[in-house]
Amino acid sequence: MIDEILVVKFSSVIVLGYIIGSVPFGVVIGKLMRGIDIREYGSGKIGGTNVMRTLGTKVGILVIALDVAKGAGAVALATVIIGNCVLPIGDVCLHWQVAQAATALAVMVGHNWPVFLKFRGGRGVAAFFGTMVAVSPGAALFGFEILLLVVFITRYMSMGSIFGALGAWCLLAPLTIVDHFPPAYLVYSLVAAALVLYQHRDNIMRLRAGTERRLGDKLKL
Repeated sequence: MIDEILVVKFSSVIVLGYIIGSVPFGVVIGKLMRGIDIREYGSGKIGGTNVMRTLGTKVGILVIALDVAKGAGAVALATVIIGNCVLPIGDVCLHWQVAQAATALAVMVGHNWPVFLKFRGGRGVAAFFGTMVAVSPGAALFGFEILLLVVFITRYMSMGSIFGALGAWCLLAPLTIVDHFPPAYLVYSLVAAALVLYQHRDNIMRLRAGTERRLGDKLKL
């Protein structure tokens, strides 16, 4: 028999993850600090990179930090709500790590397709790293180091973001096999990296064409 209370808990953390992920800090900060809708400039995305190009480095870093925080905070909240519960469904048992992974994915979906902005959001990179901080800080740090290295060498934030997300997943693979990390984390990081890649499909086309903007290139308001 399925525990209805646990079903409600598992469902609620996913919904909360989506709602928290949907909070558009880039839009909020843009309107508060400059009175503009960041979606009308640059790439039209709500993330820190577009804010950085439009409103400056400090403002962009603030938005990135807030997006990271909402990812980590949503997963942490899910952990508190679920505790160490296990939801049995037939012969399958969904452990609390599955709830964490599902919530993390919901955060990314919320950031990329936010309900508050008619489903027009960002690329999910900062939100992804925020969720990874909560589920696997080591993988998050490794991926972030790759991101910084690629950006330092190429000055392409898009390229750094893609390789950073893939790097986090690549570290989780051996950790899952050798150190017995929850497989749910590995599955989540793979799906999340695929989402990051998908959301950068226009950047990939520009990279191939040699027209991608480099970090530091500012837009005129």
